[in-house]
Amino acid sequence: MNLPHSARVLVALAVLVLSLAALLLVLTISEATLNIQARLAEAPAWLRYGWWGLLGVAGLLVGWLLWRLLRPRAAAQHARHDQPPITAEQVTAAINKAEALGADTTAVHRELAERQRRREHAEIHVALFGEISSGKSALAQALLPQAEITSDVRGGTTRELTRYTWQSPGGDSLLLTDMPGTAEADGTLDRLAADEARRAHIVVYVTDGDLNRSQHQALTELLQLQKPLILVLNKTDRYNAVETAALSARLAGLLDAHPNTAFVQASAATTRQVLRHMPDGSEQLESRAVAPQVQAVSSALQRMIDGNQQILDRLSDSATFVLASEKLDEAIAATRQTRADELIDSYAVKAVIGALAAITPGSDLLIQGYLGTQLVRELAAIYDTKVGRVDTELLLTLVQKHAGRAHTLLLAVAGNALKAFPGVGTLAGGALHAVAYGIIFRTLGRALNVTLATRGELHPRQAAKLFEEKLGEDLDTSARGLARVVVRQIGSDRRSD
Repeated sequence: MNLPHSARVLVALAVLVLSLAALLLVLTISEATLNIQARLAEAPAWLRYGWWGLLGVAGLLVGWLLWRLLRPRAAAQHARHDQPPITAEQVTAAINKAEALGADTTAVHRELAERQRRREHAEIHVALFGEISSGKSALAQALLPQAEITSDVRGGTTRELTRYTWQSPGGDSLLLTDMPGTAEADGTLDRLAADEARRAHIVVYVTDGDLNRSQHQALTELLQLQKPLILVLNKTDRYNAVETAALSARLAGLLDAHPNTAFVQASAATTRQVLRHMPDGSEQLESRAVAPQVQAVSSALQRMIDGNQQILDRLSDSATFVLASEKLDEAIAATRQTRADELIDSYAVKAVIGALAAITPGSDLLIQGYLGTQLVRELAAIYDTKVGRVDTELLLTLVQKHAGRAHTLLLAVAGNALKAFPGVGTLAGGALHAVAYGIIFRTLGRALNVTLATRGELHPRQAAKLFEEKLGEDLDTSARGLARVVVRQIGSDRRSD
């Protein structure tokens, strides 16, 4: 260990003390055990057996309690599975709340309309999910060689969803969707594939090897939807029997304790490269046609299709409602961010105007406590959060202390920004302070907005710390924008005189 000599001495002393304490504890326990055993030897048999039985029961009880305490993750996971699914009524109530806030719910209504359309057509939707180059398209063509192929361009992308429509001998209308592969260079198609997998009745997750971290995370999220899922190890023709068995064991283990799931192997390849030995002794690589091995996938898919259609619809609806709720959350968050930005900018302008109107500019870093208090309250109202007077006063006090240490820097930045506007005249001192106050209010608003958006409530000390960190960010841009406000206000005052 690279520790100073004095630290090593302290560590050695600590080890010595702990060793002596452990030795003393062992001797004490040993002595007590021997005494008890000697006394029990003279006691009646029923007392002796009763004593050891009671000790054993106490040990089992302690062990059971420790086992319960040391497995919180499993208990938490079980609790999550016990949570009731989101209902249509809950989604409707959330839509009404989002629209009252002014959020754009177009995407959510589109999801619900697509859900209704699929139910009316009585189609069973199967989504092929997996990373790029895992062989999804080849698997789809091998599964449904006679299917009618169509394409569907999703808004916001230039890639298509390839759909294979097929009528089974049992009369089931199957629509299999081959989605863009995940983990592409820019990652823009990952959300498209994940959303379509949630809408589907059945998900076929295709991989050509062991799962990496991102694949494992995607599979875990799909399993949490508790909908039918088939995990397919594709391209098994590339592995020998030992490798295939080892991969299959690892992948199948990921589905343990998950109902409505199945693991199968497949090889969707229709050609195979073989090395041919020519009569002249040379070698030539040739491609030979082979039959794809996808019967296990087809059988697993048919077993799930043969299940209760109402159950498939219910599971698909549940996942669609989760997807709709997430899109609602995104719309609400975007609307709140827009309203918060507008509010913060308006209070920065108010702070500038208030500073120019102050009789003694610079006498207080938060010119008007009223402005600061109102900014906190109105931002909290955007996030449906109530703030107390004590928390607000503590936040403003901490912000004033942090701003005081940076006041000289803020005045210097304000001066540089005002140099672009000659003719400010005798009000230059007040203009400097006005720009500084505007920067303070804008930084305060941004720090508070981040705190409310991420924590859902006001934490004065965390917000003040974030204010201190953000105070040095983007100073020049903020100062130039607020300097324009100062110049316009001074020009307006001069014209009114």
